[in-house]
Amino acid sequence: MSSSTLDQRIFAVKPITVAAPGRGLDLRVKVTAPLSGRHLPVIVFSHGNAWSLDGYGPLVDRWAAAGFVVVQPTHLDSRRNGIGWDDPRFATIWRVRIADVHAVLDGLGDILLQAGDLGTRVDRERVAVVGHSWGAQTAGAVLGARVLDADGVPGEDYSHPAVSAGALIAATGTGDTLTPFATEHLAFMRPDYSTMTTPTLVIAGGRDQSQLSTRGPDWFTDAYHLSPAPKSLLTIADGEHTMGGVAGEKVAETTDEAPARVALVADAISAYLLGALTVDDTAWTALGKAATDDGAWSITSK
Repeated sequence: MSSSTLDQRIFAVKPITVAAPGRGLDLRVKVTAPLSGRHLPVIVFSHGNAWSLDGYGPLVDRWAAAGFVVVQPTHLDSRRNGIGWDDPRFATIWRVRIADVHAVLDGLGDILLQAGDLGTRVDRERVAVVGHSWGAQTAGAVLGARVLDADGVPGEDYSHPAVSAGALIAATGTGDTLTPFATEHLAFMRPDYSTMTTPTLVIAGGRDQSQLSTRGPDWFTDAYHLSPAPKSLLTIADGEHTMGGVAGEKVAETTDEAPARVALVADAISAYLLGALTVDDTAWTALGKAATDDGAWSITSK
């Protein structure tokens, strides 16, 4: 990404309340966008467990600078809502998360009207969803993945017709290797990617060892290997679960702090989505040719 792009001025509007009947708590979002430009594509971003609309600045600001309008909902599992593992509401939060993204997509017109002049500057035909960790499973469902029940039967189709592409950062793998804790508390963590037909970039870290699975880092590549084309996989050899600190600088959960790695994740998603949304595939083509000879990161596609 050029320095001129990174110098692009951006602005943010928060909170905007979105209609979400029956949710119990207001659904609030933050909108981040470039100050100038027209025909702007949209990213709806689903955060990881316990985060909120105030997280993931290193990704969101970079996407806005690259020309995207980014909408970030705060899901019920945000730590500010105080809903822990033992709360009876926790078992259904995964469905509420998906409903949150649907509410944002269905209410996008009103959201944009409350965020300055974006209603006239956005291309509503170019919409993507992106998520990290639990947010990646949420985004994956909106992209067409389903959740298997205890008998291995696929559940409801949560895909949304407004979504044309997506990106999943550290997405949950198949559920047959869940740890006892995950089996008890996170029974929904059994994705079926065979129905995820929407073009998607999957990002996995070579050192991302989940405490929720007995498998190794390859668990996070299932979304690529088990879904139909077209898909791409960005593998970052030294990446751990936060990919260098995607949720923010100096946050406690970051174990592999690396600003350059965060920039790679952000720029790869921007480049992929610009191509998948038929805006411009120049950056994605260039990134594919720039994979490092030392194996620090690589891209495969199908």
